[in-house]
Amino acid sequence: MKEIKADPNLRRIPVVALTTSKAEEDIMRTYDLGVNSYITKPVSFDGLISTIRDLSNYWLEIVMLPPR
Repeated sequence: MKEIKADPNLRRIPVVALTTSKAEEDIMRTYDLGVNSYITKPVSFDGLISTIRDLSNYWLEIVMLPPR
């Protein structure tokens, strides 16, 4: 994260942390490093597919990203 956010060519790339941890210290540390979204992986495969679909919809269709 530090390298990505320090690089002018990369720092605007949205970074999503997909993890199994729900620990508050992990969430805080990850956001402090510059992550744009922290998501805990669902337990089931169907849940994971649904989450990935929602992520795709949000990051590729809903949110306005800066131009390249």
